[in-house]
Amino acid sequence: MRQSIRHRRASVSREAAHSSRISGFRKYSIEERRAEVARMSGVPVTALEAWSPETGLSLDQADRMIENVLGVLGIPIGIATNFRVDGREVLVPMATEEPSVVAAASNLARMTRELGGFRTSQTPPLMQAQIQILDVADPEAARLRLLEASEEIGALADAQDTRLVEVGGGVRDIVVRLVPSRRQTYVVVHLVVDVKDAMGANAVNTMAEAVAPRLAEIAGGRTLLRILTNKADRRLTRVRAVFDAELLGGPEVVENMLDAAEFAVADPYRAATHNKGIMNGITAAVLATGNDTRAVESGAHSHAVGADGLYTAMSRYEADGQGNLVGTMELPMPVGLVGGATSVHPGAKTAVSVLGVETAAELASVIMAVGLAQNAAALRALATEGIQRGHMSLHARNVAVAAGAEGEEVDLVVRQLIADGAVRVEHATEILTGIRQ
Repeated sequence: MRQSIRHRRASVSREAAHSSRISGFRKYSIEERRAEVARMSGVPVTALEAWSPETGLSLDQADRMIENVLGVLGIPIGIATNFRVDGREVLVPMATEEPSVVAAASNLARMTRELGGFRTSQTPPLMQAQIQILDVADPEAARLRLLEASEEIGALADAQDTRLVEVGGGVRDIVVRLVPSRRQTYVVVHLVVDVKDAMGANAVNTMAEAVAPRLAEIAGGRTLLRILTNKADRRLTRVRAVFDAELLGGPEVVENMLDAAEFAVADPYRAATHNKGIMNGITAAVLATGNDTRAVESGAHSHAVGADGLYTAMSRYEADGQGNLVGTMELPMPVGLVGGATSVHPGAKTAVSVLGVETAAELASVIMAVGLAQNAAALRALATEGIQRGHMSLHARNVAVAAGAEGEEVDLVVRQLIADGAVRVEHATEILTGIRQ
């Protein structure tokens, strides 16, 4: 897969042979959208058939992915436009059932374009496995004995994945912690591993299993849990962007957005919904690429707990010298391009091809940009018309279809639902009956 990506990227300029700015994209037919995405990404239009219900994930493929398979569940895949990430134009596949998410992210990405788009940076892709050691008579001394054996432990772990070591990954550190509990003090060893372009769960879990007997011997206890931690606080991605104040709606809107954002920083009840908006974007991009949404979500939410133990907003906002809105965010982003569903799910492979990313770091950067754009969109809606108006306008389409509207009837029903301010299936049914009569 990596070779095919490089081959394609050689024919499509990384810097911007094409722009991700597509005016009126939502008005295109599905066939027209596919043709435009294929043209701009360099991916053959036939490859996009992996997102069709008829030709996507087959039952045989699904049966090899999980247990007790009965079928597959379709999730809409949309393309977020207007994204410029680290100077590169990006079309972003997003898998979500929620209306407004793709449109909102695209709209706010547009407001960053003339001010540099999204800029990102990362720490190395370090994941950690934990080995819990019980019944240790001398925990303090055991901690030091384990640290003295760090070189031996690291070599034993690296021997479990020689391919990872060959490509420059492997154990980077051994950390030993004492964790008091109501039952006893546990000695906990962390293997800190550079997993390169993998998500890394399988690699670090295999290493943890292999070193556990030796750790128990050194510590003078017995091991119990041997598994990765999803608190991936050594694998961080940072993103920042400047949103044009005029496009947002002017100085008053910026001030209202700043107060809405600060409310989420100060209050955990508001932070929960604020962060859900961020994850609307992040999870949709993670899912589209076949990565582990639960791992990313758990890492992000645990990272939102501050040093004082309070849950807070994942993002921060301020105004620059010109009055523009500046958004920043730093989160764990344990995603990969090798292994898991990313390598076997046809739709996920197509999503990676459309993104044109070559490394897990590039993928993480795009995902974080989507999260920040989605968050800014929610703040803008809250600071202006309120979240419900825009959301319900898009929800009205689902209501119209649920009432039985087809073709041109859908738009007619939607307009009347919005005009009446009553977006309900029973009202849509009444409107549809009137249209047909």
